[in-house]
Amino acid sequence: MKAQIFGLLVAALATPALASGNHAGGHGKAMAVGEPGKRANAAQSIQVTMNETDDGKMIFTPSTFKVRKGQTVRFAIKNAGELDHEFVLDQEDKIVEHRAMMEKFPEMEHDDPNAIRLAAGESGEIIWKFTNGGTFKIACLVPGHYDAGMHGDVTVAGK
Repeated sequence: MKAQIFGLLVAALATPALASGNHAGGHGKAMAVGEPGKRANAAQSIQVTMNETDDGKMIFTPSTFKVRKGQTVRFAIKNAGELDHEFVLDQEDKIVEHRAMMEKFPEMEHDDPNAIRLAAGESGEIIWKFTNGGTFKIACLVPGHYDAGMHGDVTVAGK
């Protein structure tokens, strides 16, 4: 049994996502969705609440956003729910990848500028500069939360 656990640990540590020091693949470099922004340059502040509903859904309020290419946005995020939630901003394919990794390693720590995990009652922020146009995703990738509805879209239009 110890050999199996050791083998799983070695295999997990050999994956590129973990080798980079965080579970989202080392987003220290430029990403399609943009790059970390500077608070002083934030042209807009968007309040986002994460919560569960009485009927079992998990939601972001709001869940869709429209911003301009080149714009720096401050996402002020509040977990008003009773469970831990996360806010991850990325391309849809990266969200799918990240979601699969979280299914395997649900307690993985975040160290990415495009993601934040908050316990119930906590608040935090992400400052983000949208350098490319397109449609991107926000998602909570705590296992089961995405399936319960906790995802949305960010549309980045030209200047």
